[in-house]
Amino acid sequence: MVMFTTERTSAPVPLELAESARARRRGLLGRDGIEGALLLGPASAVHTLGMRFTIDVAYLDRGLRVLAVRRMRPGRLGLPRPRSRYVLEAEAGAMERWGVRRGAQVTLHGR
Repeated sequence: MVMFTTERTSAPVPLELAESARARRRGLLGRDGIEGALLLGPASAVHTLGMRFTIDVAYLDRGLRVLAVRRMRPGRLGLPRPRSRYVLEAEAGAMERWGVRRGAQVTLHGR
């Protein structure tokens, strides 16, 4: 199982990887929630059209450093982020609990 941490996470967070085009297109659509987070890559923008819940979105560069974190309600289109290579998605409020904020370094474990 893949997990991730930041300098501020108290315990590793479960992480699903969406590396294929099909998995990236599906993302969190059709789900009622997620335990942990979903990492989409490569990706520089996301949408919440058809989503059932509000999500936190973190845009990461090639080195997995957080460029920005946004909250997106269902039915929104996110603008592409320059330099973003990955997008981390989780239920609303999760990024703050995990210490995922601008400038934080995300580290993957078990990959």
